[in-house]
Amino acid sequence: MGREAAARPRAEAGGAGALVLGIVAAALLGIGLVLSLTAAASAAGRAATASDLAALAAADAARGLLTGDPCAVAADTARVNGADLLDCRRSGPSGEIVDVRTSAPFGAGWTWLGSVGATAEGRSRAGPPPRPWAGPPTPSRPGAPP
Repeated sequence: MGREAAARPRAEAGGAGALVLGIVAAALLGIGLVLSLTAAASAAGRAATASDLAALAAADAARGLLTGDPCAVAADTARVNGADLLDCRRSGPSGEIVDVRTSAPFGAGWTWLGSVGATAEGRSRAGPPPRPWAGPPTPSRPGAPP
């Protein structure tokens, strides 16, 4: 009986080590997944912010509030905010509405996400504010001066 009990631990030796190794590998995989999702969310936030600010600056330039070409102003604003301007289009009666599209890189160590097709892009549109002082036309009253 003593020999059977002594032989049993040797046959099961290493089972705990394999279990610990599996748990550590799963934990490292989970940490890597969380970190890559965090990097992607951070890049998406930078792209969206840069897109919003670039569109607003370009719309101001289109209205003459800033000097320069609206799309050049948008490119400079996107660059300052950590993104690249991918597209800039003007529309509206005099080109005062601007649509921009930006792309922001993933953080250091995560550039491989871009090589597998993952991108962080932002899209925004900006234009002049509405004119509340103009308001809807008021109906004229009978007998009132025009």
